[in-house]
Amino acid sequence: MQFIYITLLLLASIAAPTVCTTYLPLKPVIPLNHRVKIDTLIARDRVRHSRILGGFGVSFTVQGIADLNSFGLYTTQVKLGSPPREFTVQIDSGSDVLWVNCNPCTGCPHSSGLGIKPNFFDTTSSSTAALVHCSDPICPITVQGAQVKCSRKVKHNQCSYNFQFQDKSATSGVYVSDDMYFDTIKQSSLTSVNSSTTIFFGCSTYRFGGLTETARAFDGIFGFGPSDVSVVSQLSSQGKTPKVFSHCLKGDGNGGGILVIGEIVEHNIVYSPMVPSQLHYVLKVIFLLIG
Repeated sequence: MQFIYITLLLLASIAAPTVCTTYLPLKPVIPLNHRVKIDTLIARDRVRHSRILGGFGVSFTVQGIADLNSFGLYTTQVKLGSPPREFTVQIDSGSDVLWVNCNPCTGCPHSSGLGIKPNFFDTTSSSTAALVHCSDPICPITVQGAQVKCSRKVKHNQCSYNFQFQDKSATSGVYVSDDMYFDTIKQSSLTSVNSSTTIFFGCSTYRFGGLTETARAFDGIFGFGPSDVSVVSQLSSQGKTPKVFSHCLKGDGNGGGILVIGEIVEHNIVYSPMVPSQLHYVLKVIFLLIG
């Protein structure tokens, strides 16, 4: 599993910038300095970054865990289904798919050392949920090596997946489509409007390895990889945002930072093109100057 560390600074340009942006302010889950209220940090981030965001953005509150034993994890809450249910998911730039715990699930933790109450997505409890079948045009798009299973042997001919991460942990389940809810922020007025769009994501029915541990348990993973299955790509294909994202994670005791899906309108920002046709984000480094 690819982890995002507190000291990481990355600007990834996947396509030519346009006007619309998706805006994810970062905040700490467990601030080392408890004198700073979380609401204050959120307000500070929104005001500071409203100066560099153009058009409108979709806002998620992103949380950073400053405990070094938690590997500097960053999580956010996503709301899925009708009525919406909230899931705490880890942000991961090394994988592509958004997936959450499904009901039922084998190996999914029912408690978390991070103070998170695990939640499970249930397709029968959402009026807008739909299973993705092998005949659905979206299913072949999700094929990444051996990760997707689609055959007559699969139950109900569903489009299913099996992900294995670098730490040898794994998860499997089926793809579903449903509504995702977010706040659309307009830069001109700094006002937010509740919005939603239909996306497809993974509904995991099995966890293995490190994903079964309760110490760092979360509801799923929010993949920000470059493939067409990522939420970044889905929002781009729907005309919500351009296929560009950047994030800057602060390294001080409070953690936090900013993550933006879309263009940053700031003349001092320089975009570095990615090496094309790669499974992950790859930069060609010409030289490094230190000091």
